[in-house]
Amino acid sequence: MATLSSTGIGSGLDVNSIITQMMALERRPLNLLQQTKSGLDTKLSAIGTLQSRMSGLLDAAKALTADALWTQKVATSSNTAAVTASGNAQAVDGSFAVQVNTLSSRQTVVSASFPATAERVAGGTLTIELGTWTGAAAPDDLTPKAGATPVIVNVPATGATFAELRDLINAADAGVTANLITDASGTRLALRSNETGAQNGFRISAVAADAADAQSVSLDGFTYSATQPSGMTRTQTALNARATVNGIPIESATNTLSSDMLAGVADGLTLELSRVTTEELEVKVGNDRANLRKAIESFVSAYNEVDRLIRDQTAYNPDSKVGGTLQGDPMVNALRTQMRAIIGSAYGSNTGEPGTTLNGMGISFTSTGALSLDSAKLTRALDSDAPAVRTLMSRTGEDGQHNGIAQKFAEFADLALASNGMFATRTTSLKGQITQNERRQEGLDRRLSQTEERMRRQYQALDATMSNLGGTSNYL
Repeated sequence: MATLSSTGIGSGLDVNSIITQMMALERRPLNLLQQTKSGLDTKLSAIGTLQSRMSGLLDAAKALTADALWTQKVATSSNTAAVTASGNAQAVDGSFAVQVNTLSSRQTVVSASFPATAERVAGGTLTIELGTWTGAAAPDDLTPKAGATPVIVNVPATGATFAELRDLINAADAGVTANLITDASGTRLALRSNETGAQNGFRISAVAADAADAQSVSLDGFTYSATQPSGMTRTQTALNARATVNGIPIESATNTLSSDMLAGVADGLTLELSRVTTEELEVKVGNDRANLRKAIESFVSAYNEVDRLIRDQTAYNPDSKVGGTLQGDPMVNALRTQMRAIIGSAYGSNTGEPGTTLNGMGISFTSTGALSLDSAKLTRALDSDAPAVRTLMSRTGEDGQHNGIAQKFAEFADLALASNGMFATRTTSLKGQITQNERRQEGLDRRLSQTEERMRRQYQALDATMSNLGGTSNYL
C-alpha cells in the first residue's frame, strides 16, 4: 500500500495522526483476536506439560504392577570380602550359613631358567593332555577331562626360538596358555590352564630330537607330570572351589556357586566366592525392600507432580484477580476428580492395618490435596506384610478386572493418554481454535489494510479540494 506522506498539506489537518487514531479503533477486534490466540497458545502449552506429567505417573504406576518388582529377592552377605550373594525370584527367604574351604584355581607350571646363550629349542613334539590328577597328597594318575583329547604341538626339526615355541603352544588351542618370563637369570617358559577347576589340570610329554648344538635346548626341559620327574615345576594346582552351605558340602570348578548347584540347599541363590574363611558367615535372603520403597516413593512423587501442576494452573490470584491458565477447563477438572477418586477408594481409616489401606502403608492426603509418605510407616508395612501391600497396589479382582491402586492409575492414565483420549481430544480442540483464530486475524488484517488505504485516498481527495478552494479564495 502506497503511503501519502504529503497528506494534510492542502487542508492543514494532521491527517497521519487522525488516521492512526481511527485505525487504532478499527484494530480493536484484531487485538482481541491476538490476545485470545495468546491465551490459547498458553493453554495448549499447559495441556502439553500436564500430559507429560501424566505420562510420568503412568510409568510410575506401571512399575508398581510389574511382577518382577514384587518377586525380586535381594541377598546380603555378612562378609562381602569373602562371599557376595544374589537371589532370583525363586529364592527362599531365610538365613544361610556359608563357609569357604578352598577357592578354584588353575594349574601353573614353570620351566627351569635358560641362559641367554641358549637361543633355540630343538625339534620334536610336545603332547598336552587335560585332566584331573587323582590322589590328593601324592597324585598317582591323570584322569582325562571329559570331551578333551590330547593335543600334539610339532616343533620343526630345525628347532624354534623360545618365542616361537610359546606361539606354537598357544596356537594349538590345547586348553593352556604359554608365556615367557625373562629376568636376570635368563628365560623361563610358564604354562597355565585356561580354566579353573580340578578337571583342568594337565600333563606334558615330549618326544625330543637331539640338540643340534650346545646352544639348543631339548624339549625334555618342557615336560610335566605329577607322578614322574619332569623338566617343569608345578607352582599352582588346579583345584575346585569347595564350600559348605548350612553344613552341606558344595563343589564347583569355578568360584561361582550357581543357583542350579544350590538347588535343594538354597533355592534361587547364587554365591560368588572370593576368599577362604576360617568360620561360617551369614547370607540373608528376602524381598528387595529398597526397590519396593523406591517404586512407591516414585509413584507418590509422580502423583504430586500432576496434582501440583493442576493446582498451579487452576488457582485464582486474589491480588491480580486473574485465574490460572487452566481454571475452569472441563478436562482438567475431570482429570483431578478421577485421580482423587482412585486414591480415595483405598484411603481407609487411620487405624488401617499395615499394608491393607493407603493410610496403613503411610500414604495420606495433605491439606492441599497432595499425597505425603511416611517412610517409617511404609517400612513397617513392607516388613510386616509385603504381600498385603502388593495386593493393595496391584491386585486383580475375581472378575479379572485390575483393582489395585497402581493398576487403576495405569489403566486410567493409559486411556487419558491414548490417541483418542482426553488429552488428544483437548489438544485437537485447542489447535482447531488456534487455526480458526489465525484465519480470522488474516481476514481482519486484509480488511484493515484496505480501510487504511481508503482513508488515505479520501484525505488526499479532501486535500486536493481544499487546495483548489484555497486558490479560488485567494484569487477572489
